[in-house]
Amino acid sequence: MAGYEYVSPEQLAGFDKYKYSALDTNPLSLYVMHPFWNTIVKVFPTWLAPNLITFSGFMLLVFNFLLLTYFDPDFYASDGVDGKQARRTNSSTPLGELFDHGLDSWACVYFVVTVYSIFGRGPTGVSVFVLYLLLWVVLFSFILSHWEKYNTGVLFLPWGYDISQVTISFVYIVTAVVGVEAWMCIVCDSSNEFIKLL
Repeated sequence: MAGYEYVSPEQLAGFDKYKYSALDTNPLSLYVMHPFWNTIVKVFPTWLAPNLITFSGFMLLVFNFLLLTYFDPDFYASDGVDGKQARRTNSSTPLGELFDHGLDSWACVYFVVTVYSIFGRGPTGVSVFVLYLLLWVVLFSFILSHWEKYNTGVLFLPWGYDISQVTISFVYIVTAVVGVEAWMCIVCDSSNEFIKLL
């Protein structure tokens, strides 16, 4: 693998012509998260590199994976603030966007795996196969939005990202207060056998 050319010089030359373009129409982002991030970005000194904010947010997510929910809002805030810091300091680059979205793609894995901490595993929880399918749904959605950007030149930010962050935080809170039993519901199927529904 060493010495293999993964990206051609022609592909690398595309970075020189690249311009960031994204469209976010999510009301939660427009009226809550962007004002929140605009306030937070003012805390960061202008000498702080946006990629360092991105990497710090990712490392907080890894730490979050180890300690579950305590640092989750910090990752979410860092992920929203890094781009604002880049624009504020005129240091927005294609490499910065690649770095940000590259770590976001890895973050998808950690978010999905924490489903085990909420619903559990085994006969009354989430099976490994369901978790695997959930991971592929999340990754496919992530890849699809970036493929669309590659073809249109504009990243249409999906509404699901912000809504999923708020939802998972709510689910963590409910689970902490009530317990995993909150997500177990017995329903009766047509043969009068009880089945578990998550």
